[in-house]
Amino acid sequence: MKINETGRVGAINKYQRQVDSLRKDMDSKTRRKDEVSISAEAKELLKAQEGVTDQDRAQRLEDLKTQVSTGTYHVDAGKLAEKLVPYFKSFFNDK
Repeated sequence: MKINETGRVGAINKYQRQVDSLRKDMDSKTRRKDEVSISAEAKELLKAQEGVTDQDRAQRLEDLKTQVSTGTYHVDAGKLAEKLVPYFKSFFNDK
């Protein structure tokens, strides 16, 4: 009983040669370059962020931290409700 036939080994080598030739062909062709596109909304966000510096933001965060730690921070319920209403409307409209 023969388990390893000699003809099968040659078939594997032929396949490997074919794969190697395909790789050479692909390497020789010019490859497509990656592209990045930024949406209009993202551009608007970048423009809005340009006005705020890191120093201003750090100062605002520090002020908020002190207000929270001293207990003087007050949440405006009206502003909070304005921000939550669209969320709940979309939540109930989806169902």
